[in-house]
Amino acid sequence: MNIDTLINARWVVPVEPANNRPGNTILEHHSLAINDGKILAILPTDNARNKYSAIDEHNLDSHILMPGLINCHTHAAMNLFRGLADDLPLMEWLDQHIWPAEQKWISPEFVNDGTRHAVAEMIRSGTTCFNDMYFFPDQAAEVAAETGIRAMIGLILIDFPTAWAKDADEYLFKGEQVHDKYRHNSHIHTAFAPHAPYSVSDELLQRINILAEELDIPVHMHIHETADEVKQSEEQHGQRSIQRLHEIGLLSPRLIAVHMTQLTKDEIGLLSAQGVHVVHCPESNLKLASGFCPVNELLQQNINVALGTDGAASNNDLDMLGEMRTAALLAKGTSGNSCALPAHQALEMATINGAKALGIDHITGSLTKGKAADVIAIDLDTIESQPLYDPVSHIIYAANRNQVSDVWVAGKQLLKNRELTTIEEKSVLDKSREWQEKIHAEKYA
Repeated sequence: MNIDTLINARWVVPVEPANNRPGNTILEHHSLAINDGKILAILPTDNARNKYSAIDEHNLDSHILMPGLINCHTHAAMNLFRGLADDLPLMEWLDQHIWPAEQKWISPEFVNDGTRHAVAEMIRSGTTCFNDMYFFPDQAAEVAAETGIRAMIGLILIDFPTAWAKDADEYLFKGEQVHDKYRHNSHIHTAFAPHAPYSVSDELLQRINILAEELDIPVHMHIHETADEVKQSEEQHGQRSIQRLHEIGLLSPRLIAVHMTQLTKDEIGLLSAQGVHVVHCPESNLKLASGFCPVNELLQQNINVALGTDGAASNNDLDMLGEMRTAALLAKGTSGNSCALPAHQALEMATINGAKALGIDHITGSLTKGKAADVIAIDLDTIESQPLYDPVSHIIYAANRNQVSDVWVAGKQLLKNRELTTIEEKSVLDKSREWQEKIHAEKYA
């Protein structure tokens, strides 16, 4: 049978079904057959070579083949602010540094260039899908479409005027225009992205809730990120943010709640009952000293927990392999339980759980027949990852993003032997250096 692509690998980790829990299924000397952008079959390599004749055949004899990573919370264009203001608490970081920089620099060109840099970084580190929240979402969507990465584009909403929109009506109007433009694009999805409970009014949140149901799209929002946020909500609204959002009607399987470092037992129960998805951003939360998301407790209550990096201005990278490692180690350290968040579960958080949070698990998130061929290959024949007893364990605790050799999205190869195929690396670096020079000169003028 003639097909588009055959990838022969030393190991294949499909993520689901995980038949041999408590560890993921690990298939040795298996191949992935891809045709028309979708997974046709996963079968032993000897059988695959006899059954299929491929236009492109890849022999990855020392690699693990697995689903592409899903970064469930980014501010992609903020790559251009990487390292601008480090080692500061969240509100000082925002009020005195990031928001003034955004007021000065945010433009369509800034978002286009910054997002392109971020997409290049994400592809090179094995991310095949990202969930974004930033100004000029039309530019982020354009870059995603051009480069071939899968994306959930956040339709940003905030109470104050910005370079993107002057008021709630304009935010909603422009957001719906972006949604309409990409509603039939197989790679680009949209979500309403109200910034946070402290920056979006009840009236606007109520409008978002109604529109999200009408358009059948998610709502992506920072919630309970810090203790100060919760305290401010209690002072201004007489209740914690989660209760406020519940009364508005926003707590539902449509909600992607990011950070969630300040949760009570009752709130965790409420989130579980309402089917809310949580996105854990361990490295950003650690760097900004925002607190600890109670991942173990959430998982025990059957809450879907995914992973995100946050933006490069507060992380300072978009490395999902690193995020998995930090999440696994942090869960053990905060719980005092070395069995907490084992490697296979951390991998699920960065793949199938992310797809579930975005509502696209029927498309991606695992290597399953009929799903899109969103696939990455990681070379484990290195000094850093030998000897090898458990490939999944090595992905979480030993491998690094420089070992990601190849990336496919919907069967299209976006990274080949560490080389980007849809992005000109030199152009990205030249643009980012130009922005750095301008921003640095202004900061120290």
